Amino acid sequence: MSEEVNQMNFHTRKWVKPEDLNPNQSLFGGRLLQWIDEEAALYAVIQLENRKVVTKFISEINFISAPVQGDIIEIGIIATHFGNTSMTMRCEVRNKLTREQILTIEKMVFVNVDDLGKPVPHGKTEITYVKDRL
Repeated sequence: MSEEVNQMNFHTRKWVKPEDLNPNQSLFGGRLLQWIDEEAALYAVIQLENRKVVTKFISEINFISAPVQGDIIEIGIIATHFGNTSMTMRCEVRNKLTREQILTIEKMVFVNVDDLGKPVPHGKTEITYVKDRL
């Protein structure tokens, strides 16, 4: 794989707003996990070229620091393994302006499914980019 493939890309940015806060006035962890799950699902859909993917597994979640209102965070996802029907990713979240690490998830597994929700082979073995498929 090329060096470009091994680098984590941070595509999605979120602005921490009042409605995202917990009683401690920092970002509610559940909101952040919602954003991560959505970003990872989109990443899997694009990589596997199938709109039907499901979250199978999320490993230990390591909260490192707490963003506050007004912070801009960015979510990074990288594929680490392609199984027959699954795709494994790693996730990092950081503060866009300070680069301070906010969270890491070492392993997220998504499964490629058919119209009935049953796992089906996806035929992928490495990260591809849409520009290379056109």
